[in-house]
Amino acid sequence: MIHIGEYNTLTIIRETEPGLFLSDADDNEVLLPNRYVPEAFEIGENIEVFVYLDNEERMVAVTDKPYIQRNEFALLRCNEVNNYGAFLDWGMLKELFCPYKEQAFKMKKGGWYLVYCYIDEETNRLVASSKTNHFLDNKELTVSEFDEVELIASHPSDIGWNVIVNKKHAGLIYNDNIFQDISVGDKLQGVVKKIRPGNKLDIILGQVGYRNIEPNAEKIMHYLQDNSGYLNLTDKSSPDAIKDTLQMSKKSFKKAIGNLYKQKEIDIKEDGIYLLKK
Repeated sequence: MIHIGEYNTLTIIRETEPGLFLSDADDNEVLLPNRYVPEAFEIGENIEVFVYLDNEERMVAVTDKPYIQRNEFALLRCNEVNNYGAFLDWGMLKELFCPYKEQAFKMKKGGWYLVYCYIDEETNRLVASSKTNHFLDNKELTVSEFDEVELIASHPSDIGWNVIVNKKHAGLIYNDNIFQDISVGDKLQGVVKKIRPGNKLDIILGQVGYRNIEPNAEKIMHYLQDNSGYLNLTDKSSPDAIKDTLQMSKKSFKKAIGNLYKQKEIDIKEDGIYLLKK
């Protein structure tokens, strides 16, 4: 079966005037237009292509690389708006359509929006939706506490940032656990800190517990090496000073310098931290 909105590995079966015809294992065929035909090819060889519907609603294969695929999230720019909806740049010749009913907020030309790409059952066309929460489900979780997860920043709230977890679930990073600038669409790494009643996911950036020591210790070592072996912070420094300098919490900072001190990498004095020469 040839999958619309996805990459397909298909076989070149014949050359024609408009381009190459490709086939899957079930003998379903699709055209690769001349503009996408590689300089060198052989009948019978396999080629990876992206398949979608062209401007005339015909299934077509291309070698362009889209910014988003079916059942994925991505931050896309709005190129145009008309009476029916918005048209988004997703790296393809034909723009991705987002109807008004699928817009969380009315889109404007030139704006950037986090959207989900799916197939509209009525038209069989790929469309976008900025109502991303509709495509997340926390009823049956596929993650557990302390699992490392992939995140996409969705939208801010008064208490933190809402994130998409592993492209499946909704999660929240509280403001107290944010030590870096975050923008809509940012791809981040995090950990499930806690699963609250209702399968609500509390997420933190980085890693949890003892696993959080090494990355932060490495960050401190890099800072010392880049600043003549001196860091104007101690375990008595304020949380704000630590956050501004290293983008980490005071708790993580104290664990990290404690680890480095035990390994005899640093010396901690009243006026700051010094890198030990070896």
